[in-house]
Amino acid sequence: MVFAPAPQLTVTVERQGGGTPEMHVHPGGQGVWQARMCAGLGADVTLCAAAGGEIGEVLTALLRHEDIEVRTVRRDAGSGWYVHDRRDGSRDTVAEFPGDPLGRHDLDELYSTALAEGLRADVSILSGPAAPEMVPAEVYRRLAADLGTHGGTVVADLSGDHLTGVLAGGVAFLKVSHEELLDAGRADGDGDDALVEAARTLHDEGAGSVLISRADRPGIALLDGEPLLVELPSLQVVDHRGAGDSMTAGVATVLAGGGDLREAVCTGTAAGALNVTRHGLGTGRREAIVELAHRVRLRSVSSGP
Repeated sequence: MVFAPAPQLTVTVERQGGGTPEMHVHPGGQGVWQARMCAGLGADVTLCAAAGGEIGEVLTALLRHEDIEVRTVRRDAGSGWYVHDRRDGSRDTVAEFPGDPLGRHDLDELYSTALAEGLRADVSILSGPAAPEMVPAEVYRRLAADLGTHGGTVVADLSGDHLTGVLAGGVAFLKVSHEELLDAGRADGDGDDALVEAARTLHDEGAGSVLISRADRPGIALLDGEPLLVELPSLQVVDHRGAGDSMTAGVATVLAGGGDLREAVCTGTAAGALNVTRHGLGTGRREAIVELAHRVRLRSVSSGP
């Protein structure tokens, strides 16, 4: 189950080879991209989301074309959206609106839907909205606690107050970027020792295992209390956006299939690495991810090369 409280309608304008402009319209947002990658890796996925207004109608229709089950709650206010212009090769924001905060009724209905689907699932991913004020952090604490209490495996990819909330509820696996830790004052620097210490603190606060992505540098994992460097030969970057979401999806899919933590981290790292070679967010061919996963190396932080 993927908890995606407030997906967005994404509109991107591109120009291939200097030709006629093309417009691409898709459902998007962290949870949608994660669900798409999980499905691409062979998992059965149910997405739980709230959608409303004219944008919500379009979102709901587009989500039906994804290879996932969708449980949408009709929200009172309109859903969020963005328009990006990539005609010159860079991604320029033309206009965007994250959506209004979800109301009490919206949250009650969405919570019940996500709880029911999460109790049926082997693994639940808790993803964040486009703007933190849209969903209270308390929702993440409650959902993580309720799913965990009833034997569910919870994977989270959150930051800020939402991260604090899910830690209080307890989470089996936490993925977070080093930039988010630095912004929140949860890490003293981006070096190995500083991030290992940050991972240990996250573990003490409620995360069973931790994976910290670090852009083009090796990630840091804390698995069964052991700090590890996560290394993968670099690939040529087309678009770095979505790599972290694909990483989280890869981890969750392996755990849902009964794989161990090391396999999960290797697959997640490979999924994130492949995503940067593509324009589509949350995409990547399964066979390429499998091959790349064999090339990921987990090395003790304290060991030599």
